Amino acid sequence: MPPMSPQTPTQPPSEATSASAAAPAVTADRVSAFDLTLNPLRYRDPLRWLALGWRDFIRAPGIGLFYGAVFMVMGWALLKVYERAPAYTLALSAGFLLMGPFLCLGLYRVSQRLEAGQKPDFGDSLLAWDTRTGQLAIFGFVLLVLEMLWGRATLVVFAVSFEGMPDFKGSLLALLDPENIGFITAWAAVGALFAGLIFAVSVISIPMILDRQTDAITAGLTSMRLVLTQTGVMLWWGALIAALTVLALLPWFAGLLVAGPVIGHASWHAYRAAVGGQATAVAAVQANESSLT
Repeated sequence: MPPMSPQTPTQPPSEATSASAAAPAVTADRVSAFDLTLNPLRYRDPLRWLALGWRDFIRAPGIGLFYGAVFMVMGWALLKVYERAPAYTLALSAGFLLMGPFLCLGLYRVSQRLEAGQKPDFGDSLLAWDTRTGQLAIFGFVLLVLEMLWGRATLVVFAVSFEGMPDFKGSLLALLDPENIGFITAWAAVGALFAGLIFAVSVISIPMILDRQTDAITAGLTSMRLVLTQTGVMLWWGALIAALTVLALLPWFAGLLVAGPVIGHASWHAYRAAVGGQATAVAAVQANESSLT
């Protein structure tokens, strides 16, 4: 009889499966807004994001021009509001900050597909929100509350500065009159405060929600961590976005046809540079967990 080869004791199949499934679950559960390591960013990175955004735009120009046209129409609507009710203009400008990231969902999807070597599809970009409806709705509600607070604060500034709400011409004169320096300072300070807060909460949140299975709170806190820990670079990025947007507004908002989608694509690359690699790794762990269970 041939000698029997020694056998190494093995774990029962059921226990081995349970152990292997449990390991990635722990890893995924431990990942929170404070566990993700934020990649260090350099001051030249925002310019690189814009270059990558331009590259994505020219690779899918039709989709980009569609979203750019939507931004342009929103600009026209804002101008009409300013002509009829200038007191509401700064508050409704938050609508750009509120709607912008959600409109850019389609642009994020295009950049995501291009990064994966896939061909972007217009219908897919329009329905990018469909798989993450719940978390996007929660995040949208948070931004809506901030927008409403901004609007209320702006109306208070107007109310305490003037006897009545000025018309289109009167509001322009008020903003240019040096005697109204107190009003101008308060008006600008309120706008800067709320715009900065919305920027900090949303600068990478929505691309993060789209890219991985994360909740709105984790995404918002991660975005704020990025702004608070790498403030200089993110202020530079915010200044670039503001400058490009202002320049795009000058020719009757026509510049938004190109500037809007380029900034949207660039925002995807900003997210990827900051936490994208980490998120993708966690998503892979969660996918592995699902396959094992």
